Amino acid sequence: MDTNQAFTILASIGGAHAARIIVEKYGTMSRFDVWRTARQLRRGVPVAKIIHEKWFYGLPFYTNRHTLDPRPDTETLVESVLRDYKDKRNTRILDMGTGTGCILISLARNMFGMSGIGIDISRAALRVARKNVKNMGVCSMIELQRGTFEHPHIAGEQFDIIVSNPPYIARGDNRVNAAAHFDPAVALYAKQDGYAAYEQLARSARPLTKHDGRIYLEIGAGMSRMVKSIFAHAGWQFVRADKDLSGKIRVLVFTPNM
Repeated sequence: MDTNQAFTILASIGGAHAARIIVEKYGTMSRFDVWRTARQLRRGVPVAKIIHEKWFYGLPFYTNRHTLDPRPDTETLVESVLRDYKDKRNTRILDMGTGTGCILISLARNMFGMSGIGIDISRAALRVARKNVKNMGVCSMIELQRGTFEHPHIAGEQFDIIVSNPPYIARGDNRVNAAAHFDPAVALYAKQDGYAAYEQLARSARPLTKHDGRIYLEIGAGMSRMVKSIFAHAGWQFVRADKDLSGKIRVLVFTPNM
């Protein structure tokens, strides 16, 4: 089937924008490919999950059903780190809950001499992250290993920076958009009304952070005050809050309280 036919069929189901992205990605598509893709669009599958690619911070990341698709809001987290550390050398970073690896890889591509470790509870997500690390040419800068927010399994090392975009949606929250239903639940939902991962990070990240280091956290709307309280009780000092493009507080920055 030629590209014009494929575009017409897919656009009638998923809209012109989605059809254009898919056709540009695949070029010539067989009738079976068009049928399968049309079926996915009818089900509401996000385009990124169909083409297994999502752009983040100017880079194309491989993604699949085992990983959270990178969101534009999370670019605020990358910007927040670069604001403080872009011109510093030999910075060591730990990414807790790395998923596709998009945060750590984006930092590696924008910081001279940076190196880091990404951890994730999901072996399938780590396979995705390894693919992205290889595709982006940063194998010498980034290690990946299995770990959790509560038990990161990092021994004998402290980091200049810890970054995390943890799950922070309360189970049963009906504000989740339809596309999120195709992301892994473990990357989205957290107990304690969405605050469980922050409780774990506040405890486990402190001994892993240098005395002058910082932790950068993505948060959901309206979570700022509670997350600040959690980290204050765990011995962290609040540094600042950064807003995303919509004006919502998206990132909180803390340093160990000496």
